[in-house]
Amino acid sequence: MNDQTTPELWSAVDDLWEWLETNRPVEGREGLLLRILKLTEEVGEVSEAVIGATGQNPRKGVTHTWDDVRSELCDVVITALVALRTLTPDARGVFARHLERVTRRSLGTAPVPPPATGTGAARGGASGSADAELC
Repeated sequence: MNDQTTPELWSAVDDLWEWLETNRPVEGREGLLLRILKLTEEVGEVSEAVIGATGQNPRKGVTHTWDDVRSELCDVVITALVALRTLTPDARGVFARHLERVTRRSLGTAPVPPPATGTGAARGGASGSADAELC
C-alpha cells in the first residue's frame, strides 16, 4: 500500500469531515461553498510561508522556514480531501480514479489501485451530479 491510499489517511479524512459536519456554523449550499473556499485561505498561507521563507518582504525579512511551507502544503492537501469528502462519501474512490487518469495521461502508466473497501456511503455527503463534475 502506498501513502495516499492508507486506510489511516481516509479514516482521518472521514473523522475530520464528521467533526466539521457536527460543528458546522453555516448549513446548506453556503456552508458547502465556504468549505470549498477554505482551500483559497490555505493556499494563501502557503504563499505567505514561501514569501517568509525566502525573505521576499524587505520590511519583515525571513519570517518562516521551509518546514512551515511543508506544513502549509499539508494543510492544503487535508483541506482539499475534506472538501472532496464533503461532495461525495466515496472520496477515496473518486480520488483514486482521478489520480489514475492524471498519472496515465502524464506518465503513460497508472498507480497501483487501492484495495477495495466500503465507500462509507451511509455516512452521508453531498449527492447528485457533483461527483461527475468534480474531476
